[in-house]
This record gives sequence, C-alpha cells and structure tokens, in this order.
Amino acid sequence: MDKMNENNSILPGVKHTIAVASGKGGVGKSTVAVNLAIALVKEGYKVGLIDADIYGPSIPTMLDVVNEKPKLVKIKEKNRLLPVVKYGMKLMSIGFLVDQNEAVVWRGPMAASALKQFMSDVEWDELDFLLYDMPPGTGDIQLTLTQSIPLTGAVIVTTPQDISIIDARKGAKMFEKVNVPVLGIIENMSYYESNGGGRDYIFGQGGGEKLSKELGINFLGEIAVDTNIRIGGDEGKPIVLKDTSSAAAGQFTAIALNLAEQIKNRARLNPQLPVIEI
Repeated sequence: MDKMNENNSILPGVKHTIAVASGKGGVGKSTVAVNLAIALVKEGYKVGLIDADIYGPSIPTMLDVVNEKPKLVKIKEKNRLLPVVKYGMKLMSIGFLVDQNEAVVWRGPMAASALKQFMSDVEWDELDFLLYDMPPGTGDIQLTLTQSIPLTGAVIVTTPQDISIIDARKGAKMFEKVNVPVLGIIENMSYYESNGGGRDYIFGQGGGEKLSKELGINFLGEIAVDTNIRIGGDEGKPIVLKDTSSAAAGQFTAIALNLAEQIKNRARLNPQLPVIEI
C-alpha cells in the first residue's frame, strides 16, 4: 500500500489535497472542480470534493444531491460526519447542512471554522485526491485552508479575457506567498466552436497560456464553451458523464490526467510526498 502523507495529521488518509481557485467569480471554477473530480474517479482514483465556497455552495445542485444529508456516526468514541457519496466520490458542502434558499450570513472566522470542521470532523477515510472548490478571491477561506493543512498545490481557473487574467494573476501570487505550489492554470470558456467547425474566441484568445508563461506555471489546458456543460451542471450530471464524446468532456479528462501525472512526478522527486500508482 502506498505511504500516506504522515505530516498531514488532520487528514491522515488523504494523499493529495488540491485547491481549485480563481481570482474572481464567474469563470466556471465550480464546474471545473466537479468535472475534474469525476474525471479522476473514472480513471480509477479515490476522490473527495469539498465545497469550500461557504457563502455560495453550488456542489449539491451540480451533482443532484440537494436533498442529501451527511450521517452522524460515532467512531472511536468521537462523533463523525460521513460524507455524501455521488458518482463514486465523497462530498461535503455547507449546502447539506443549511436550507438552500437561505443566505449564509457569517463573518469570516465563522466560515473559516466551518471549513476546518469539513476536514477534521468528517470521516474521509483513504483518498488519492481531495479537491477543494474554493470561493473566489484571496481572503479568509484561502488563508484558513493553507494554514490548516499541507496543500499539495493549487490550480487557478481563468477565462481568456484581460479582466479575468488580472485577478487570476493575483490568485496565483497569493498561493505563492503562503508557500503553496501552483500546479497549473486552466483556461475555461476558451472558444465557441460553430457548426461549420470554425472557432469564435468570444472572450479573447490565449490569455491563460500567456499568464502561465509569464509566471512560469504549467498550462494544464483549455476548455471550450459548450451548452451541455451548463445543462449538465443544472441537471446534476456533469458533462464528463453526460456527453462523454464531446470535445469539452475530452478536455476535462485530459486536464485531469495532466494534473495527476504532474503530481505523481512531483511525488517521485520529493520522497516526502506519497506516490500514487493506479
């Protein structure tokens, strides 16, 4: 059996923890996180996903588990929550614990405390990857996560347009300041492919790749605009399951494999990190 991360006392059975982040909202970060997680499950990995966006949880809707509740059990004389399971992955979200029609009106420390409990009070068991769908920005939640556990790294999601790139740059630099490796940049909504086969770069072209070169960060790939991505998210069946033959599904899968391979290579170069073999 592969060696676990012995330094990670709060999540002893989790080999790698990945923050999926963005500098601003509206770039499809949650959509990317969900589809990457499912793509990794389809490749045979044990995967968990934490909805760390305390104020705007979207994972329950995107995975059609709005009415699910984590079960409370006692393990070794301690009360523990069992994560909700869907499509072969383990899930936790504030959306499971509060009314979906009510706003979460909490100050930063309360939201940060909730995130800590998602890690310390949930029975995650053994996972190859635990992904965090982060809220946009560079505030309390990001700092809580980086200070609570040794993150394997972060992935920055952006769109090609300049205003998104500006904020993505800030997000990447925030992780660098707290010594969290940025594993790569993903460019979402890169282009729209017309019925005639031509590409319309409606939000600009190549911004994510240019930023990755500027910062010396790996460019993990681009994802096309596809109506079925939105439909899959609304219906609770993401595109990597709903329309496996689509270009977007293939792009999500390729990015997930790229990310997993990069983490494996980092682990081989750093003997303190566990190596995942499938």
